[in-house]
Amino acid sequence: MELPFSESYKIKMVEPIRRSTRQEREQWIKDAKYNLFNLKSDQVFIDLLTDSGTGAMSDRQWAAIMMGDESYAGASSFFNMKNAIKNILGFDYFLPTHQGRAAENVLFSVLVKEGDYIPGNSHFDTTKGHIEFRKAHAVDCTIDEAANTELYHPFKGNVDPAKLEKFMAEHSSKVPFIIVTVTNNTAGGQPVSMECIRQVRAIANKYNKPVVFDSARFAENAYFIKMREKGYESKTIKEIVREMFSNADAMTMSSKKDAIVNMGGFIAMRSEKLHQECSVFNIMFEGFITYGGMSGRDMNALAVGLDEGTEFSVLETRIKQVEYLGEKLKEYGVPFQFPSGGHAIFVDANRVLPNIPKEEFRAQTLGIELYLEAGIRGVEIGAILADRDPETRENRYPKLELLRLAIPRRVYTNNHMDVVAAALKNVFDRRDQIKKGFCVTWEAPIMRHFTIHLERAK
Repeated sequence: MELPFSESYKIKMVEPIRRSTRQEREQWIKDAKYNLFNLKSDQVFIDLLTDSGTGAMSDRQWAAIMMGDESYAGASSFFNMKNAIKNILGFDYFLPTHQGRAAENVLFSVLVKEGDYIPGNSHFDTTKGHIEFRKAHAVDCTIDEAANTELYHPFKGNVDPAKLEKFMAEHSSKVPFIIVTVTNNTAGGQPVSMECIRQVRAIANKYNKPVVFDSARFAENAYFIKMREKGYESKTIKEIVREMFSNADAMTMSSKKDAIVNMGGFIAMRSEKLHQECSVFNIMFEGFITYGGMSGRDMNALAVGLDEGTEFSVLETRIKQVEYLGEKLKEYGVPFQFPSGGHAIFVDANRVLPNIPKEEFRAQTLGIELYLEAGIRGVEIGAILADRDPETRENRYPKLELLRLAIPRRVYTNNHMDVVAAALKNVFDRRDQIKKGFCVTWEAPIMRHFTIHLERAK
């Protein structure tokens, strides 16, 4: 008989987690102002808030940490990271930063000015925040298929080349660069095809504009290209990665995802001039150019993580666990963005809670109900995250209202996924009893979802 699939690792250390009572959770979430970010970690049983910095590092990474060089300037750890970026991604120049949003802050300080337009595919929250903070505009050119959670499309994260071409024809003089997010987190962790990447590159060439990749989950994207795109079946992940990035002029990276480190990021670029310009802001915001907010030990772990994270066996194990949860939810009839993405399951709150007014934040309501049900923490990818329009200050209501369940790498077993699926089924089965959502009592002027205060709608 055919052998069943198994993980490509074995477990060396465990951390106990505690089940709480519903009565405890009701008080805790109330004290947290109904913001799941405000919960303490020991108040959470299964934590799917994010896969950023929450993965379990390998033995090779822990060994590399012990060899970290903490010299302020010119540390060997910097050059280990530089070599990994050059060999795996193909960029000659890079700057370390403490995480991905710091990389965006440095790069956009050079490239983005007031009145600019940045077209791309569903800019994530920090990307949009850094654009709008500079009084520029993020323009979403994602394919329409991404908004239909029931539709199968192998690359729902794609930029629509017709939308992009039309926008560039009208506004190219105000466009400093085109951004491609791989994978497309906001659309449900959905991949971008190599064909689409080449199309974006061609349009950028036509208008003489650089292409920047938001690359937090680039390895997962390469996995989907290998599995779903004709002509890439026999290529290695590293070969696909090099081809992907050959179409980019620069990239930002939150290394806390596909490089499987607890902290770290970087900007990489082909232009020495851009590197010099960014260096000024990197020194101001992050640190000297050979450490940029990172310790030597973390740079060492990151270099190893880039290598390991672009191996097929690591990605297959990781993505099959996401698929496993998706299959369970499909069996229970719980609607989610289909097919399942690379790092998370995105439950379709519009279809679970259509009776909740959109003004009462369906995805946030679903996230709170899941926490109350079983102590499972996810995160809203909907109207709260979409924030207010910076000019009208009206709430923006995206087409998709999603509850993201981001699965940390090598942390939970499929038994935990069974608990998540069963808890969601219980919430789904009593969905008609959920009559009220939430309203805002306090919010920050930008990127409000991290710190927002809510109360139950009357």
